[in-house]
Amino acid sequence: MSTFTEKHKKLERNVTLLAAAALVTVVIGGIVEIAPLFYLEETVEEVEGVRPYTPLELAGRNIYIREGCYNCHSQMVRPFRDEVDRYGHYSLSAESMYDHPFQWGSKRTGPDLARVGGRYSDEWHVQHLIDPRSVVPESIMPSYSFLAERRLDMEDPGAHLTALRRVGVPYTDEQIEQAAEHLALQADPDGFAPDLQEFYPKSQVRDFDGDPRRLTEMDALVAYLQMLGTLVDFEAAAPMEELSE
Repeated sequence: MSTFTEKHKKLERNVTLLAAAALVTVVIGGIVEIAPLFYLEETVEEVEGVRPYTPLELAGRNIYIREGCYNCHSQMVRPFRDEVDRYGHYSLSAESMYDHPFQWGSKRTGPDLARVGGRYSDEWHVQHLIDPRSVVPESIMPSYSFLAERRLDMEDPGAHLTALRRVGVPYTDEQIEQAAEHLALQADPDGFAPDLQEFYPKSQVRDFDGDPRRLTEMDALVAYLQMLGTLVDFEAAAPMEELSE
């Protein structure tokens, strides 16, 4: 025991030797964790229903990132009973496969938003963003009322989709060519856009901010929030999960 202690003291006192030993340890640990991934055909198993964002949802996601919403809201429900009871089905890796960057978050000042889509009305979201304490008295979230006044300015939606395709998001040539048209169609106050539904299943088409006269940043952000957690049919997937247990 004393021999081991003496050797360990020698390691601790020699900075070069300690650094080399730490490096070897990190390399071995890294290889053990990363090497198996090279032998898997797919590191993320695709799940039915998951699709790329519509141009309007993507614009809303950009606003979500720009305003730092990820600092206070996570988008990852962990597989623990208390979290599942509160937020819904635990998050699947496939749900984030088209996120660049992902929005899992690391802090919850506010609730997790991975399953927020459809839980509240558009009017609730708009009011919450304009005056958070009018609907959640204990909220410490700042007001984002300016979103309702700003016209949505996504200069070249097609270019944005093209950039995402280069990193693996499967946007088609047609989706890229019609990106600007799809952006406007999704916020159509008449709520009729069959072409959009064909390209983006389960996309929600309507005026989101309560002002059909113009397309605002509020429209985009609410469209994004209302989509979160709505693409995967977890009830249909439940029997398959039971079989795999």
